Amino acid sequence: MAIVHQHDKRSGITYAYESISHWDKEKKQSRAKRTLIGRVDDITGEITPTKGTNKPKGFSIPKTAKRGPVPSTETSRKFYGATYLLDVLGKRLGLVSDLKQCFPHSYKQIISLAYYLILESYSPLSRFSKWSSLHQHPYGQDIPSQRSSELFASITEEDRYRFFQLQAARRCEKEYWAYDITSVSSYSECLKQIRYGLNKEKDHLAQLNLALVFGQESSLPFYYRKLPGNVTDVKTVRNMLADMDFLNLQKVHLVMDRGFYSAQNINELYKEHHKFLIGAKLSLKLVKEQLDRVRHSLREWSNYCENHEVFAMCVPVKWDYIQERPYKGDTIREERRMYLHLYFNSERAAEDEQRLTRRLLALQKELQSGERKPENSKLYDKYFEIHETPARGIKVIARQDAIDEARRNYGYFALVSNEIKDPVKALDVYRNKDLVEKAFGNLKERLSMRRLLVSSEQSLDGKLFVQFVALIYLSYIKKAMQKNKLFGKYTLQDLLDQFDVIECFCRPGKDLRFGEITKKQQKLYEILGVVSPSSL
Repeated sequence: MAIVHQHDKRSGITYAYESISHWDKEKKQSRAKRTLIGRVDDITGEITPTKGTNKPKGFSIPKTAKRGPVPSTETSRKFYGATYLLDVLGKRLGLVSDLKQCFPHSYKQIISLAYYLILESYSPLSRFSKWSSLHQHPYGQDIPSQRSSELFASITEEDRYRFFQLQAARRCEKEYWAYDITSVSSYSECLKQIRYGLNKEKDHLAQLNLALVFGQESSLPFYYRKLPGNVTDVKTVRNMLADMDFLNLQKVHLVMDRGFYSAQNINELYKEHHKFLIGAKLSLKLVKEQLDRVRHSLREWSNYCENHEVFAMCVPVKWDYIQERPYKGDTIREERRMYLHLYFNSERAAEDEQRLTRRLLALQKELQSGERKPENSKLYDKYFEIHETPARGIKVIARQDAIDEARRNYGYFALVSNEIKDPVKALDVYRNKDLVEKAFGNLKERLSMRRLLVSSEQSLDGKLFVQFVALIYLSYIKKAMQKNKLFGKYTLQDLLDQFDVIECFCRPGKDLRFGEITKKQQKLYEILGVVSPSSL
């Protein structure tokens, strides 16, 4: 006899069944008889009985132990307020359950290291011993540097992808996935994917690229990939789509910036029947033609959106879809529906024009003084005519037509989608994409990823995974803080510090006891949706 879980996609409910196997003599096959037991809570995993009409005789659902103090085996006094908060959130998000399923022998160590990265954001892992001696945490023991390196090396690709699948299954299929890539610099010379490439932070070191997928509704990451440092953004979409297929997501809605725009990528998205929203350059023929046609009507008052302070318009267009089929030796050419969203922001236009003015003044001074810079040679030729004579010296004349052409599209920007018709909704969805950029900031600043300091590929893969787990916790806390407008009073570190001073006391044979908890701390627990330890 076994208990089997089955998810109903129509209702979104997971049911638990008692499954009893038997041998069918006529068909000469093994068969199973299933009996409905009840519903499965997606967060806690608990089974809630149905009305009982199909409940098997003599069957009892195991009761889950109540959350609360557990008898101690040693005498100690440690800090527990912040790690208690993370304990509760880990169960709520299914992190503990999913990690336990994928890493049954090391999940507590992974969680404890993630806690350390969150609470000691600027400390190296070599300081874990001191932190462990002062804090109550899931593993409950020290993890020396050698053991943490061994732990990182033991985290396999198969186990990581199983975790991604479990986490992806907990996300709403209707929400949009924000996808972006960042560069992470490294001093290491022994890692295969460390390459020199376009560093977005202008860091003159070899780098590794990291791709991250974020749920815009849940505000939680559920997947990442590491890439060679010399791979450009636009070349990563095909493999990312293949990975999406591996995660068994029925519906994919992607949001990407214009660095991912290419005809090949758009065709791939249409081919796989994925929904998308992508930023587009104004220099594209498709965008340029439509913008020139509606440039004046776009700025009519009826198109103004007060929330975003922009003029917005949707223009239905046709996409020339091309799909090559090598196995049949032909090419499919069709027209596909697409929505081009055009916007104008007067404040942005003024800023761009002011930036151009400062740039032109600097270029003019360089020409007049004779101190030309080689990297600006194309700009000199584009915006100025230079006449030089022995008698009059250097005379610099601006090319007004070139300046007017540059100003022509200031303040305008464009998005393309094969699903969203409303330009305001499209802009809402697109601007939420900054979740990924903020997540990259968290990884680099709070989770020790500004520089990679690992000596092997296995250690790199494992450390990235632990940092990713920590990022899920941080993302949830940040969303709760934003929702409850806590950033006006606290930074993320300030909030965690409020909890980190709460102590717990342990004595052999006695329940764990919490120290004093102020009303302010109790209120913060409530705001984050967590039962205060004082209530246990």
